[in-house]
Amino acid sequence: MKRNFALIGAAGYIAPRHMHAIKETGNTLAVAYDINDSVGIIDSLAPDAAFFTEFESFYEHAHCLQRRQATALDYVSICSPNHLHHPHIAAGLRLGCDVICEKPLVPTPGLLDELSLVESETGKSVFTVLQLRHHQTILKLRDKVASARADTKFDVDLSYITSRGKWYAASWKGDPRKSFGVATNIGVHFFDMLHFIFGKQQASVVHYNAEHKAAGFLEYERARVRWFLSIDASDLPAEVKGKTTYRSITVNGEELEFSEGFTDLHTMSYVEILAGRGYGLADARQAVEAVNAIRNSKPNPSHAERHPFTQRLLA
Repeated sequence: MKRNFALIGAAGYIAPRHMHAIKETGNTLAVAYDINDSVGIIDSLAPDAAFFTEFESFYEHAHCLQRRQATALDYVSICSPNHLHHPHIAAGLRLGCDVICEKPLVPTPGLLDELSLVESETGKSVFTVLQLRHHQTILKLRDKVASARADTKFDVDLSYITSRGKWYAASWKGDPRKSFGVATNIGVHFFDMLHFIFGKQQASVVHYNAEHKAAGFLEYERARVRWFLSIDASDLPAEVKGKTTYRSITVNGEELEFSEGFTDLHTMSYVEILAGRGYGLADARQAVEAVNAIRNSKPNPSHAERHPFTQRLLA
């Protein structure tokens, strides 16, 4: 059955992946909104979609579409800046639509509770894109962990450095009131991945937390994890100088091959959501709780379980 979609945040970095997913699952992007009008990609994916740069006009148009079964919207997809996710999700639910939202779904557990109330009021549901849960390498590691002895704890080092230029600080991403900081903005999907593989979180210590980088230690039922996240190019290891991104996950000293397999994960997420197997508010909670605690923790640089990259910062 073909479904009608609206898209909020159509000019953002991640929006094209949602547009492709809508098209590749055989559905229709009927209307899109963004305050910016650099959305030429719509021509190749949904040329007949209505487009608005004012939210009020978008919302009124979407509301009018709901009057006829043929044009009624089924889903609202949200790719807007992090601080707008909550109001945009609530607006989508109140339009009478199910909602698909990028990470981080919301910044605090309290806002998850608020959205749960809106779900109850509207009878509609919120889904989040946890695409790493569909990555074959992650699924294989999860199976390996599940088959190990129940008392086994794995030692994990997670490193993610994705260098950003001066534009980043000038954008909403560089404003912690809007992005909620680097650990939330670039780390939330990794923290969800760790929970997905290694079970419930048992402890969290922050070693370092600054504008461009953060680091700490997390303990899960089945793992001890030293993590380091950065958007600072100076943190890139010497062996990748000249590149802009470094991603490494080691498990008991063995590197997890994690460089490929990302291309179609948003489409896979849509396939699962449309088939009734999507991840909802409850699934997002552990990662939301993790990043909320990291933001509000006082760094303890003397804690023993420091990531090797953190050691350099504190030397």
